[in-house]
Amino acid sequence: MGLAFAREALARGAKRVYAASRQPQHVTLDGVTPIELDVTRPEQVLRAARDCGDVTLLINNAGVAELGGFLLPDALEALRRQLEVNVFGMQRMALAFAPVLAANGGGAMLNVLSIASWINRPLLGTYGATKSAAWALTNGLRHELLQQGTQVTALHMGFVDTSLTQGIDAPKSTPQAIVRAAFDGLQAGLPEVLADDMTRQVKQSLASATAAYLHA
Repeated sequence: MGLAFAREALARGAKRVYAASRQPQHVTLDGVTPIELDVTRPEQVLRAARDCGDVTLLINNAGVAELGGFLLPDALEALRRQLEVNVFGMQRMALAFAPVLAANGGGAMLNVLSIASWINRPLLGTYGATKSAAWALTNGLRHELLQQGTQVTALHMGFVDTSLTQGIDAPKSTPQAIVRAAFDGLQAGLPEVLADDMTRQVKQSLASATAAYLHA
């Protein structure tokens, strides 16, 4: 996903693209500036914000996923590991880069979430909990950053054909299709991008169920 985001940003005319990685030596795309960054390490997050002071779009794409539900012997440890990246990492990035975005006119923040923000099954139980938390964080950031003029957009999608979903036998979107939808949504000023058919169907069914409950 990160590579697809970088390519699309360049294709759409970004003047500078930073690609953050725990192993920046693996970032080899022409036109991209590699940045060493592990979102679980506060000192690296702060250094990235200091060194990338011209950022106008922050894409929070870092994420990990572990298979399994809440009743497995190691469920607590698995949940903690995923929360550290998927939620606390996102919050560290928001805290560090909010002043940078403000200084550059407000800009935008795109948080990569999931269809698992809304539905939960044992296959991805603990992962889904972290994505639900990241969704709540994103919605809160949208309100808190409104005054400084920062657009906060949530990106939801189902399975994407990346290394993260290897071994999962399910229909998958291409990273390129998801990223194009994300940038289109950003340009349109959308607070939320539903990037594939499955995600749109799930969101519609949840909205219908809520409406039915409220009118019961």
